[in-house]
Amino acid sequence: MPDCFALRGNVCFASEKRELMTFPRTYVICEDGLCRGVCPELPREYAGIPIEDYGDCLIIPGMVDLHIHAPQFTYRSMGMDCELMEWLRRYAFPEEARYKDLDYAARAYGLFAGKMSSSATTRAVIFGTVHRDATILLMDLMESTGLISFVGKVNMDRNAPDELREESADASAFDTFGFINEANRRGYLRTKPILTPRFIPSCSDALLNELSEVRRAYDLPVQSHLSENPDEVRMVMRLMPDAAFYGDGYDRFGLFGREARTVMAHCIYSTDAEIERIRQNSVWVAHCPNSNMNLASGIAPVRRYLREGIRVGLGSDVAGGQTESMFRAVTDAIQVSKLYWRYVDEKAKPLTFPESFALATRSGGSFFGRVGSFEDGFEFDAVVLDDSVLPVSRPLTLAERLERAFYLGLDQHGIRAKYVRGLAVDRDFGSHHSSSSL
Repeated sequence: MPDCFALRGNVCFASEKRELMTFPRTYVICEDGLCRGVCPELPREYAGIPIEDYGDCLIIPGMVDLHIHAPQFTYRSMGMDCELMEWLRRYAFPEEARYKDLDYAARAYGLFAGKMSSSATTRAVIFGTVHRDATILLMDLMESTGLISFVGKVNMDRNAPDELREESADASAFDTFGFINEANRRGYLRTKPILTPRFIPSCSDALLNELSEVRRAYDLPVQSHLSENPDEVRMVMRLMPDAAFYGDGYDRFGLFGREARTVMAHCIYSTDAEIERIRQNSVWVAHCPNSNMNLASGIAPVRRYLREGIRVGLGSDVAGGQTESMFRAVTDAIQVSKLYWRYVDEKAKPLTFPESFALATRSGGSFFGRVGSFEDGFEFDAVVLDDSVLPVSRPLTLAERLERAFYLGLDQHGIRAKYVRGLAVDRDFGSHHSSSSL
């Protein structure tokens, strides 16, 4: 028989229509890393397979973080009174320059990987720094966690401090070729490279052209930032006066969807034309509500994106966002959508909990393939939550229990188990890679 097992508990996941599906005391079956659906009783063909009975616990798909900066993890929750461009100068860039030192990178990335391992996140799209060796080290650590991730060596050849600005477009591209070749040589099973131009302000036309050649040579996905802050958008238009809009600056170099699987973070100030290009090119939007509040960037029009059929997921955006918790990202997305509805557009109905939960699972998971659901054929990523630590005075429905678990941050202290592509994750990874104080 293939490698099969089942989990039993209260199973919850989002449907294709972003509706919450709940199944009390149900089996969810895994076969060779794929889900084979949920059922109240095990089918005859699965009789005798191992069963992990989690009693009254909640079993949900793993969380998908579409946008997080690993080197910024160590200074999360600092500099929150700044806007984006000042915050980059005062906090992000000085910290990222430290990763030239591999000893420092090992300590800092060990902390990051340990936290990701213990979190509810099972898949992530991750920024590194411009440093090739440090980014390979990050990939080594992420591979060891058991999570599945894309990790990118950042590219910057202008508008960056001397210690981070790469010598030239050719040098940046050459280093990126080296990074990709080394990542491929190591034969990771769960960790893959992703092309990572930081954003257009830090990437010259020559560099974007070089990266387009790299992308085609290796058929890589792309991650970057788009229309996050008004000053940033104005800077892009000064640097690229011929571009119709910010996203057009990426698109003219083949780095904006179509044949290049692409995720763009933020998309707060996207124009009508940019939104239409996002839709036409099948670009994923990583909505990062926590970061957008902290850095006073604004609120993305997520309801409009969903209405127009754009693929939207959620990102923690550490360290613009102060926490890697995707439960917090889910509830923040709901809350900022209410402000957008109340103060910006009364026609933009706020997100509901099932809709935001779907963004963090099925919708964001689509960047990785068939991920984020317990339907037949989806990759088997699961998180088991013990909400008995949240006392109640009356019975609650499964939907009420799940919503409450997210708003009360149960991912910080109530995770019983985590599975990625059918394999149990060692959530004590961080204790095996302890580091001295930074």
